[in-house]
Amino acid sequence: MSKTIKAVLFDLDGTLLDTAPDMADAANRVLADHGHGPLNNQQIKANTSYGAKGLLSAGFGGIPQHLDMVHLRQAFLDYYEEKICVGTSLYDGIKPLLAYLEQHNIPWGIMTNKPGFLTDLLLPFFPELMKAQVVVCGDTLEVAKPHPEPLLYASKLLNIDHLACAYIGDIEKDMIAAQAAKMHAYVAGWGYIGTEHAPCQWNAHDILNSPYSLITTLENQKQLN
Repeated sequence: MSKTIKAVLFDLDGTLLDTAPDMADAANRVLADHGHGPLNNQQIKANTSYGAKGLLSAGFGGIPQHLDMVHLRQAFLDYYEEKICVGTSLYDGIKPLLAYLEQHNIPWGIMTNKPGFLTDLLLPFFPELMKAQVVVCGDTLEVAKPHPEPLLYASKLLNIDHLACAYIGDIEKDMIAAQAAKMHAYVAGWGYIGTEHAPCQWNAHDILNSPYSLITTLENQKQLN
């Protein structure tokens, strides 16, 4: 692995964007359709990065056998698509971080497990994210995280050696994928990390407290080279 980070790849939900309000709203509408109450804040924080399955499983207390997860997921996607960017926002510090990367000619991109059609709908709400030099989604390839191939594919599109890429994400499968791709793995400590998660056990290079922490890491790197 290269000691120098020459490109940065980001997860989307829980890393660049706080999508929890809109994803939770979609999940709560599905739950309400089946007579269940809404998710609480802890369930939302712990499960948003796990998408429809994570949120609905938390709300139902596991998927009931008499319900079809395929049907439930489609209902969730329909509701989410309908109101994809009502409460979603960039995390504090993301704008300056992306500006830093651009000012220092460090290529960056997005590698998310979010389906492509939803990603394509969401990104235009945020002009900063439209500057990503590559966007790889959960259905771009036949495999998704925690498989490393989407990350390797993204690095190829950036034309940067994967060993010199950093990946920033907020759940364990992000770190598993980054490590398998032999990338620098950093936990977005500001993301959807629930009390039951243990990021200190994810074997990441570091847990970043805020997006500004990545700027500090890159600045320190410059001083060492």
